[in-house]
Amino acid sequence: MLTSVKLPEELRLELETAARRLSLTKSAFIRRALSAEIARTRAELGPAPYELGKDLFGKARSGHRNLSATRARKLIANAARAARSHR
Repeated sequence: MLTSVKLPEELRLELETAARRLSLTKSAFIRRALSAEIARTRAELGPAPYELGKDLFGKARSGHRNLSATRARKLIANAARAARSHR
């Protein structure tokens, strides 16, 4: 996937120098730096909420495929009935 990033001139020059010193392309250097930063961020923040519960999602099956839609329709109907009764 191609992603463009605008860099200030000074940072672009530092990138070129650092990549050249390590015998890497600028792209390889950026990939390495991003991977390190993402790993550091994950370690600092811990797992995402989805990661914590992904093994539990879908474990309790009710047999009804549209529970959230059914519940929403019931809530709307109840609210409409309540509004009519207060007239």
